[in-house]
Amino acid sequence: MFEHIVIFRFKVLPSAEQLKNLVSTVQAFEQQIPGIVSLSAGLNETDEVQNIHNYSLGLRITFQSREALKAYSPHPAHQAFVSQLDGLIEHVVVMDYPLVTA
Repeated sequence: MFEHIVIFRFKVLPSAEQLKNLVSTVQAFEQQIPGIVSLSAGLNETDEVQNIHNYSLGLRITFQSREALKAYSPHPAHQAFVSQLDGLIEHVVVMDYPLVTA
């Protein structure tokens, strides 16, 4: 399995409604994109304010395999989400790594 973690920093924080729509869009991936084992997405509510660096939206997706992760990026549902972000994002951090099971 592969873990995919993404955090977003917006140029200007979108409205509460826009943020809710972005989270809902990501949460729908689980039913739309093959190979997703689990998924979570949400807005940053950490108390560690010194570490926020203005990142406000995060997502974590566990994929069945590296191949499923690779198929995710060009998937139409993911591309529609990327289009929603057009012009809104200042910076994105992405981390993908294999899950090691004991």
